[in-house]
Amino acid sequence: MLLDEIRDLEHQGWRSLCNSTGADFYGRIMTSDGLMLLAHGQVFNRQEVIDSLNQAPPWRGYEISDERLIPLGEGQVIFVYTGRAYRESEDSAFIAVMSSTYTRREGAWRLALYQQTPVA
Repeated sequence: MLLDEIRDLEHQGWRSLCNSTGADFYGRIMTSDGLMLLAHGQVFNRQEVIDSLNQAPPWRGYEISDERLIPLGEGQVIFVYTGRAYRESEDSAFIAVMSSTYTRREGAWRLALYQQTPVA
């Protein structure tokens, strides 16, 4: 049940990246001190994520596979998976091992840390 709940949050995030509402979604779901460690080597805080997603082109599709859930204790989990995403203008996929660390705050799951490690 917990895996389904967290998986659904990841799908909501990816759908928001496909329909250009990612800035709103991640602005809402990220903790105030949350970070994203991206494949190109940059580390973005919550505001930088919002700003970059306001200007990012949408993804045309995505896939999530090889899912694992790591419970860390009361109200904290890490969701690890392989993500494949496709831009409209590109034929090849962006493929990375991704992890999202969630913490439960005020009765809802919040994204505290997200990391991408590219797969060659």
